[in-house]
Amino acid sequence: MSLIKDKINSQNLPKHVAIIMDGNGRWAKTRGEERTFGHRNAIDAVRNAINACNEINIPYLTLYTFSSENWNRPANEVNTLMNLLVETLLLEAEEIFSKGLRMHVIGNLEKLPPLVREQLERVVELTKENTKGNLVLAISYGSQNEILNAVKSISSDVKEGKVDIENIDEKLFENYLYTKDFPPVDLLIRTSGEIRISNFLLWQIAYAELQFLDVLWPDFTKDIFFQCIVDYQNKERRYGLTGDQINAQ
Repeated sequence: MSLIKDKINSQNLPKHVAIIMDGNGRWAKTRGEERTFGHRNAIDAVRNAINACNEINIPYLTLYTFSSENWNRPANEVNTLMNLLVETLLLEAEEIFSKGLRMHVIGNLEKLPPLVREQLERVVELTKENTKGNLVLAISYGSQNEILNAVKSISSDVKEGKVDIENIDEKLFENYLYTKDFPPVDLLIRTSGEIRISNFLLWQIAYAELQFLDVLWPDFTKDIFFQCIVDYQNKERRYGLTGDQINAQ
């Protein structure tokens, strides 16, 4: 039993938590190992985040699995990450399914190796009827590119007469994003002590609470996640209003 978990108010949970899983390489180097060693030892942290969300019924968890910029890393590291992704999907697919989670994938998937795409599509298909929660993997994902693609698609639809330019607003714009079927992010967590967003869900985190943890990703536990939720619940979310206005609602 987690004492931290007991502090969580089940009536004030974020609907959508997103995590930048950072610090695998540094974790490995502190142990005298190659960066890839850190990636392989990060799987338990992924399980911890998924299980913690599942235990307290947070409906959406998005994990920054592989960024569009990560393609620029050394080829052997990219290959290890792709192979590890396939291995993990093969091992964890039934577990994801049994928890009642539905898996989604966002990003430029055309750049992924065929075997990776095949395994992702298999798990997405396997879990498509699940309703207990949603696990979103951001793979080959970059937010700036997502926004640019949305602008191009809207421009094309305006040109073809499908969209009236006067009707373009935030709601319409969101319908052109990968995340059109998901709620906005309420809580963004980044591990490793770095304080930056790294091109992740820039539109979707407009009013999210941001938490930057001095913990390397392989050391991430369920209790760390639960503490993030407690800290989130101790914040007053104002959405541009004053505290008095929020309290009067």
